Amino acid sequence: MGTDESEVLAYLDKYATVFNKMAQEILSRAGAEGSSNYPNPFNQERLEHLLNSDTKIDANKLMQHQFAYMQKQSELWQAASKVMLGEVMGDTKATPASKDRRFAHQQWDDNPVYKYIKDSYLINAEMVTNMVDSIEFTDPKLKEQAKFFTRQYVNSLSPTNFVLTNPEVCDEILATKGKSLVKGMQAYLEDLEESPLEAFKMRQSDAKAFTLGKNLAYTEGDVVFRNELIELIHYKATSKTQHAIPMLVTPPFINKYYVMDLEEKKSLVKGLLQSGYNVFMISWVNAQEELADYDFADYMRKGPLTAIEVVKQISGQSTVNLTGFCVGGTLCAVAAAYLRGKGDQSIASLTLLTTLLDFSEPGEVGNYFSEDMLPMIEQKAESKGVFDGRIIAMSFSLLRENSLFWSFFIENYLKGKDPAPFDILYWNSDSTNIPAACFKQYLRMTYWEDALKEPGKVVIDDIPIDLGAIDIPSYFLSTIADHIVLWKGAYKGSKLVAGKPRFVLAGSGHIAGVINPTKGGKYPHWVNDALCDTPEQWLDGATEQAGSWWQDWHKWLKPQSGKRSSASAPGAHENYPSLCKAPGNYVLKRLE
Repeated sequence: MGTDESEVLAYLDKYATVFNKMAQEILSRAGAEGSSNYPNPFNQERLEHLLNSDTKIDANKLMQHQFAYMQKQSELWQAASKVMLGEVMGDTKATPASKDRRFAHQQWDDNPVYKYIKDSYLINAEMVTNMVDSIEFTDPKLKEQAKFFTRQYVNSLSPTNFVLTNPEVCDEILATKGKSLVKGMQAYLEDLEESPLEAFKMRQSDAKAFTLGKNLAYTEGDVVFRNELIELIHYKATSKTQHAIPMLVTPPFINKYYVMDLEEKKSLVKGLLQSGYNVFMISWVNAQEELADYDFADYMRKGPLTAIEVVKQISGQSTVNLTGFCVGGTLCAVAAAYLRGKGDQSIASLTLLTTLLDFSEPGEVGNYFSEDMLPMIEQKAESKGVFDGRIIAMSFSLLRENSLFWSFFIENYLKGKDPAPFDILYWNSDSTNIPAACFKQYLRMTYWEDALKEPGKVVIDDIPIDLGAIDIPSYFLSTIADHIVLWKGAYKGSKLVAGKPRFVLAGSGHIAGVINPTKGGKYPHWVNDALCDTPEQWLDGATEQAGSWWQDWHKWLKPQSGKRSSASAPGAHENYPSLCKAPGNYVLKRLE
């Protein structure tokens, strides 16, 4: 045995057990006291419960899968036997991994030991997945949940997630003489300390690389209003004149607002200002226990409805253009229907970015909620007064577990690498709590009861909420690869409102597809002036346009925004002076 091999084995002997326990610690947090009450896909009790529910086996399908499994295992053993006799290990019929980035390292194909580990894992992973596919459930939703939790289980056991079976980790150990292991353990312990009991908060970006107000969220503006839930930012004009009717942007209350004001080239706010729009932004408070009783209706009243009145007074206009993003879009749609129910004409137009109104296709997010889990989740939120935003962040990351969770586990802890500065991932880790009452009301109204699509099923202040009463110009933006708000589900929402809604589909995913600036935007978009019966028909008749969807939106906004007049300075209104400079105070509160 050469010196290098002896050295790496010595390091592995010293540290491998520790690192394997790290992975198990993350998985076992799902079994800790209270954690079973949260939507955690590592909770194997949930998978066992699903598989033991009212099910039956499709014997024919199971036998076919078993025969295929046995054949692949036999071929793998034959290939391995040839290697022991000195032959080169050829390709087997294991599930192809050529497009699986987990196994991109050359040794997964060239080294017979690693190749056997990889192929064996892929064959067994396919077998487990196919076994679940052979089970028939009385409820299709339970089938989807079982497949989702099985996928999480299978991917958590990938050989790439363990020190002894990952060639890249071994290379790093040799290159650093074991220092990568020590550094990785330090990072792991630091992240564990920053995590709530019910989730694991893994660093995804260099936290020291960004400072709000300096290299993120630094568009000039002033906080001109504040209540217990929001700060309202009025941005400084970049031109002498602006469109008369102002724009109010409502971000999701489960996140910080500055995803729409990243660095200058990627700032949606800056793009609007440069097109001559008068922009106001809601910045949500990072809720603590004292706000536990504030529900979704309170967020509507003290959020967009209050902000609309302030913006109208500052601008001297009787209407505003309202934009909502994700959950903020759902909130804005409810607010618009509420105002229409009162006969209030304050909203000139409504823009909804990656927003669900019809929750019949919630995507994989819906797998976190079931009849037995929902009451427990609600009860735990009540006991703390808030739902911890770090749990939500982890849950969303695990919708793309290999790219947004395990890849960082490997890089940060097994290889001891520092995460690169990435503004969107920095924002993604800057979580926001939700008051227990708001969290409960939102979940029940949307993902559980799908109540918004039924006129009058939701009633606020004795006013039936009817999305069909929204007869103002509306603009719906979805993204084709969105894994949180499926675009076909969002399309259904555009069919619920009156008037002539415009639906546009952008490239990429939930965040990158929205934050796709006019200059240098990487992703195309699809347009179709008709609103067809189905999303498939809409896409068949759509035309692909190069570049950002922002241009289409700004063009649509122009006739809704009035003539241009002299720009007003933030804080100049006598009733709404500047309270502080943007980005304000609420956005600075982190869950540490």
